[in-house]
Amino acid sequence: MLQSCTSVVRYARHNLNHNLLRSYSSSSSAPTRPVKQSLPQPVAVVTSTLPDHETAPWSDSSAQNQKILHGATLSSFTSIALDPHPLVAFSLRVPSRMALALNAHAAKPQMQMSSHMVVNILSAAQPHIARLFSNPDLHPFPFEESEVQWTQSADGLPILKGALGALSCTVVGRSLPLSDMRWLYSSMEQGEAEVQQVEGGSGLASELFIARVLCVEDVQEPEDQLENVKLRTLPLLYHKRSYTTVGKIPNP
Repeated sequence: MLQSCTSVVRYARHNLNHNLLRSYSSSSSAPTRPVKQSLPQPVAVVTSTLPDHETAPWSDSSAQNQKILHGATLSSFTSIALDPHPLVAFSLRVPSRMALALNAHAAKPQMQMSSHMVVNILSAAQPHIARLFSNPDLHPFPFEESEVQWTQSADGLPILKGALGALSCTVVGRSLPLSDMRWLYSSMEQGEAEVQQVEGGSGLASELFIARVLCVEDVQEPEDQLENVKLRTLPLLYHKRSYTTVGKIPNP
């Protein structure tokens, strides 16, 4: 009886926290949006492979053994730790094939020591690359585009030529839903909560991925692209809904 009452109280507490968070989110997202848009974010493209079940059923056996490459543009990439483990984080809108792919990799314990993805940090000369990987409806096969030059890592993942840097990473676990924060309260209370994805005020939902950096890959220079040499040494940034880069502050 006591255990039953405790479960009821815990369930009610989770629902109360959930409703409060939804109410706070919908009321606070509008005024915070201009502030967030004023903060420039580094742009990266995460590359990975799709799960085996997404291979084309009409392809022959040799084609089915080949991994299907996939990529997605990130404007929320950040480094969150260097010691004792180098960790990075980013969010993806859901549903998306990249989110499904990374969660499928995270569900395989035997793959935790190999890289699940490569985070390609784009240079200021690559806004076209960011656009190609940001719209799968318009560009369903970006790796086949002539503008996209790439090599493969030791794990067979694409490394984009001309990027500022490339990090081979492994996800540390399943993604965390950013529109339903009951997982946070359940971990604090050492309880279980049924977490579900809830759309925000904009009608969009996102999930947070945390990954450990396994190695820094060698990035090759793109072929037959000698223009914009200076831009290739600067980071690509996303600021106020457009791509830009850094610049020196003039002396007063």
